[in-house]
Amino acid sequence: MGTRRTSLPGVGAQYDFTTETGQHISVVVHHDGRRFIGFYEQDDPDACQLSVPLTTTEATALAHLIDPAPIDAVRTEGIDLVTEHIPLGSRSPYGGRLLAETRARTRTGASIVAVLRTHSAHPSPEPDFRLAIGDTLVAVGTREGVDALSEIIAEG
Repeated sequence: MGTRRTSLPGVGAQYDFTTETGQHISVVVHHDGRRFIGFYEQDDPDACQLSVPLTTTEATALAHLIDPAPIDAVRTEGIDLVTEHIPLGSRSPYGGRLLAETRARTRTGASIVAVLRTHSAHPSPEPDFRLAIGDTLVAVGTREGVDALSEIIAEG
């Protein structure tokens, strides 16, 4: 199962994946935190069978049911910080390049606080850490900053 992220300018981001049984599921995450989960026809990925709106609290509760230990948003005196896993896919221009080359914090304000590999974790990676296709970047920042970082990692 692979997850595809699509930027929705002015809205947020859409995450699509297909289960092993061929069911297409989509989650739309709005900049304001609202989420919608959609279920699509197997033979027509554009035909939505059902769309369920979720508040941030409901999305968190659902995540806890699916994975009892997801990474949650951290709320700090009215400022929302989020922690998100960002996959470094085969289309990313950063595979094989140094972490510093992303200029993540300078460009987005979001920080890459760890890099997860298949059999290892690299907390607090240094700027000279070499990224690899298949890595998962753990990012912390505002919703807007983390969304921007996801786009940069995916597209350059």
